[in-house]
Amino acid sequence: MHISFLLHNAYGIGGTIRTTFNLAQTLAERHDVEIVSVFRHRDEPMLDAPADVLLRHLVDLRKGSPGYDGGHPDHTRPAKVFPRGDGRWKQYSRLTDARIAGHLKSLEADVVVGTRPGLNVHIARQARRGPVRVGQEHLTLESHGYRLRREIGHRYALLDAVTTVTEADAGSYRSRLRLPGVRIESVPNCVPAPTVASADSGSKWVVAAGRLTKIKRYDLLVKAFSKVVAARPDWRLRIYGSGDATGNERNALRALIQQRELHNHVFLMGPANPLEAEWVKGSIAAVTSSVESFGMTIVEAMRCGLPVVSTDCPHGPGEIIADGVDGRLVPVGDEDAVADALLSLINDDELRRRTGEAALKASERFDPARIAERHETLFTELVARGGGGGSRGALRDAVHRTRGALLDGAYALRYQAADVIRKGKTG
Repeated sequence: MHISFLLHNAYGIGGTIRTTFNLAQTLAERHDVEIVSVFRHRDEPMLDAPADVLLRHLVDLRKGSPGYDGGHPDHTRPAKVFPRGDGRWKQYSRLTDARIAGHLKSLEADVVVGTRPGLNVHIARQARRGPVRVGQEHLTLESHGYRLRREIGHRYALLDAVTTVTEADAGSYRSRLRLPGVRIESVPNCVPAPTVASADSGSKWVVAAGRLTKIKRYDLLVKAFSKVVAARPDWRLRIYGSGDATGNERNALRALIQQRELHNHVFLMGPANPLEAEWVKGSIAAVTSSVESFGMTIVEAMRCGLPVVSTDCPHGPGEIIADGVDGRLVPVGDEDAVADALLSLINDDELRRRTGEAALKASERFDPARIAERHETLFTELVARGGGGGSRGALRDAVHRTRGALLDGAYALRYQAADVIRKGKTG
């Protein structure tokens, strides 16, 4: 099969880029695979590009490049196809509308895969009949605002399949949206085996990793760890990750560390790539998020042989960790429960070792070969059926494209009215 992935920006860094690279590289062992990046802002990807996978771009934002598109007149005109509800909407434009449309209408592939809602909408609206159209969801339906959920409900009916990274989110798509004829499957992200030796459970370090944002609740982790230190002052905590441009969350965490007099026990390490060499320096991993769309860091830590203490937040941790077997699940927002779960592993060397070994074994189900096989099976079945649902596809497309045209008209009138009101207030 010829499989084409459509990615927002393959030259940045993030979980969607990493898992797409991992999946593409594994699929390329048996298939012709390409990754098409809408944007390119640097010469080389920040993550290692997958071997034997063609990587190309549609819009060049490298200043000084012969193909620089930043000065194109349509680059500053708001996008009409990419949905406003997608958080990346301001980065898209009439130029991306046209470039993505040109790419999708000329694409000679068996399967085209979108990797975020806005790009899935492009595929639904602009891909020619023929290729199987698959939309991947790397966040969750519930995390999207009303405007985007409404657009998804209308546009995704033109896809052949939607894949989510958790069964809980697949259930949301099945129960909350009417998508007749669309396959909805949960296929988790893949994480390759680390290239370093597994953790030996002997160090006295707890490790956490992820962006320094409020949703990760590192403040809760620091507070819980102050109770750990009171009982076991020989243990320490490293937190890896970068924050936003303001640095507000990092500054707040630093202040909390000072307030709790934990400056010798809790360390903000900044970003690290790759992270596997840092995971194996610890004996326990901690995740205290209020929401996780999947939980890539949980799987990464488990693949390095660390048991993970995690909040049982929507959606991913409960589908990854078997409580009491290969990690611990605790209630969201409960710092006492986090501290108690950490101490249960800290105070029992044999339990920590056994739980870490179980985590290492359980995490094998997320190996790229196993995850790629699940995608391959889905793609093969859809190709055999025929893009657009086979003989019924043309009628389905016509009906939903007509509905989409009516939706476009309604949105255009709504946005025009909003612009008039906004100008009146600022005039």
